[in-house]
Amino acid sequence: MKKVLITGATGFIGGNLVKGNLARGNRVRAMALPGDPGATLLKERGVEVVQGDVRDFESVKKAMEGMEIVFHCAAVVTDWAPESLFQEVTVGGAENMCRAACETGVSRFVDISTCDVFGIIEDKVMDESFPLSPWNELYPDYKIQSEEIMWRYHKEKGLPVTMVYPLWVYGEGDQTFVPLLADAIVKKDLIFWRKDAIVWPTYIDNMVDLLLLISEDPRAVGNGYLVHDGEFTTLQEFCAEIARALGVPPITTHIPYGLAYAASWIMELLWKVLRIKQRPLLTTYVVKNLGSRFRFSIDKAERELGWKPKMSYKEGMDVTMKWLKTLDLKTLKQK
Repeated sequence: MKKVLITGATGFIGGNLVKGNLARGNRVRAMALPGDPGATLLKERGVEVVQGDVRDFESVKKAMEGMEIVFHCAAVVTDWAPESLFQEVTVGGAENMCRAACETGVSRFVDISTCDVFGIIEDKVMDESFPLSPWNELYPDYKIQSEEIMWRYHKEKGLPVTMVYPLWVYGEGDQTFVPLLADAIVKKDLIFWRKDAIVWPTYIDNMVDLLLLISEDPRAVGNGYLVHDGEFTTLQEFCAEIARALGVPPITTHIPYGLAYAASWIMELLWKVLRIKQRPLLTTYVVKNLGSRFRFSIDKAERELGWKPKMSYKEGMDVTMKWLKTLDLKTLKQK
């Protein structure tokens, strides 16, 4: 039995990590913000919940005391938030987590990063050897800064860190990716701006499987691993799968990429000038991301750790669509 701390445990990835660790017989502690409504469910599952904020070093250190393995899932996971929040939570939180991990002597520190840190490259198959490359967008660029902090602690302080770079994570309980697309499809708000844009689905169980493996395999220390289902599809086909599951017409509307990008740029400018807090319909990050043809290899995880996705994309999508059909389509939440 391992003593495990999970930040961001009330989120989609963190919540599934809780279930995975409990299934292994590990003792799980979750650090949650005061008043987080998800804390009650965690307690019902037998999780020790401690109140804390990654922006507060003392609460981080207190939560980490006595822990062996740390999964750091907490970050600002959106493309539309004040820049100060990214600085405080994503970057400042990373500094606090690393410092506390070193002072409390944890045996493993696993960080949930993002494939975005490798930049916008379409003429090569990207893998973990690629340098960190900014997008000029808040979410990926601040994730790069947080990762740089962690590698610095690894090199200078011996922090036993491992990075995981997920792609398009989906599955039962997802509150952002699939429901967001489903909501737009049902409301006919979705448009495409680049034909054959590529999506690399990552079924949540496959991701948790890799995370649990690297949290205990000593070969993973000092390394990072991309994770997906081992195959890609197009954004259009992914959305068509959702439409078929929901029994609604698929989206076929396309506009030029340049027009979509210009519209997103103008929207962001207007929203900032008018100080509108609600996220614009389009952002430059979304246009870049949903209009990309990136290619990613997960060969490193198999080569070094013997890991392969246990669930195929088809199997994962079938399970996810069955779950999606149980939701009230009128109350699908937008990110």
